[in-house]
Amino acid sequence: MTQDELKALVGRAALDFVPEGAIVGVGTGSTVNHFIDALAGIRQRIAGAVSSSEASSARLRAHGIPVLEAAAVQRLPVYIDGADEIDGSGCMIKGGGAALTREKIVADLAERFVCIADESKQVPVLGRFPLPVEVIPMAVAQLVRRFAALGGSATLREGVRTDNGLPILDVRGLSITDPPAMEAEVNQWPGVVTVGIFARHRASVCLLGTRDGVRRLDFASLPSAG
Repeated sequence: MTQDELKALVGRAALDFVPEGAIVGVGTGSTVNHFIDALAGIRQRIAGAVSSSEASSARLRAHGIPVLEAAAVQRLPVYIDGADEIDGSGCMIKGGGAALTREKIVADLAERFVCIADESKQVPVLGRFPLPVEVIPMAVAQLVRRFAALGGSATLREGVRTDNGLPILDVRGLSITDPPAMEAEVNQWPGVVTVGIFARHRASVCLLGTRDGVRRLDFASLPSAG
């Protein structure tokens, strides 16, 4: 199976986690696009979706699925999104699609985070994928220096602005052995809007697309990341 076929496989498998009549949290990216396409087949059974990006909102609406603002809901039963990397405890790097801040906002509303990914995204230690950080422009130079002090090389993602109108720093060369601690540290640096480490909002379940089908990884029984 191709990588795209694996993404489609887990996108369809995620439908099993969508409760009848629910408002569903929907993420961003190529794997989530497959989920949205699958969700269209059961759109009469859900009340709508809260989306983490303008791109996902447009795709949902094109399928006739109502899109609600995050402010209109107090809680979501499930948030379904992909990951750029996921480790053995369900901690993730996200933000390759530049939607990390809104993804964390929607994830924070959800009782359960279901990660959908192909098997190439599973890693023993986070950091092989460049760590995205949404930042305030004024702080870019000093944040580059801060990451350099940790052994990372931070560069602006050329030609990219988030849906919030802000730039992204991509940080290479990090080995993130303690994701909760690093997330908490970087989030406190002045000028950081959101760091793309999802430890506090780690996955409770991961549906991993493999050559042998969908493999389910459960993290709910592990100690909370925060």
